Amino acid sequence: MIEPCEPREPYELRFVHLGFGADAVEYRAAWDEQRSVHAARFADEIPDTCLLLEHQAVYTAGRRTEDSERPLDGTPVVDVDRGGKITWHGPGQLVGYPILKLPRPVDVIAHVRRLEEALIRTCAELGLEATRVEGRSGVWVLGDPVEQRPAIPGLNLDFDPRLTDDEFDPRLNGPEYAPSNAGQRREDRKLAAIGIRIAKGVTMHGFSFNCDPDNTAFDKIVPCGIRDAGVTSLSNELGRRVTVTEVVPLVEKHLRDVLAEERPQPRAVETAGAAPAATAVPAG
Repeated sequence: MIEPCEPREPYELRFVHLGFGADAVEYRAAWDEQRSVHAARFADEIPDTCLLLEHQAVYTAGRRTEDSERPLDGTPVVDVDRGGKITWHGPGQLVGYPILKLPRPVDVIAHVRRLEEALIRTCAELGLEATRVEGRSGVWVLGDPVEQRPAIPGLNLDFDPRLTDDEFDPRLNGPEYAPSNAGQRREDRKLAAIGIRIAKGVTMHGFSFNCDPDNTAFDKIVPCGIRDAGVTSLSNELGRRVTVTEVVPLVEKHLRDVLAEERPQPRAVETAGAAPAATAVPAG
């Protein structure tokens, strides 16, 4: 038989607002704060904590970023210790750094999926259908099937140079290929990016959620290293201005709910000779 588990205590998640709007936070200052909170969480001095903020405009590059994905004009880039590639942070974008203690063995993918789920639920509450894309982290708005998309002038989509020409550089080829125009091309477009690091079983970094930013900032780079899709925002997709202020309480609610619902628990302990417990496997 399986020994009963102890009842779970209510999940505690603390939110800290570091700065929004005119008080947007410089990236390195927020990084320092993350490290401080990370150390406190590892020592169990504080509960799981999520820092929420807007950043002053900045490009940050994860460890897998290639030179061919960085700005061509010499715009400074902050190299960071998270996973993923290059992205942009700035006004109109809600950034969240959930600093959570995970049980061992740490499941990185499950952590990413929980963050995605909270943001997908936030989109749904705002009236927008968002989803995941196989093999690509983050939250996406799906485009039309390839055969239904408008052709880029003078080109056949079967020969899209972004996919067929190793030397093609979308940063040099104008608005037809700009990531910020992916909606006009009816391509898949990323609404929220996720890049994390887990050290000593405690998470760092997190998500950036495009509420109402100037998405042309992404046109200087190859966002997240993805050449055949683009970026979007809640405002672009919903046809009205959706501010960070409006989105913050929704993200807080859904992140707290998802983490409480899907909080990893120690495995049940089986007594000798008992039949193994069944494991539910999700469809698909």
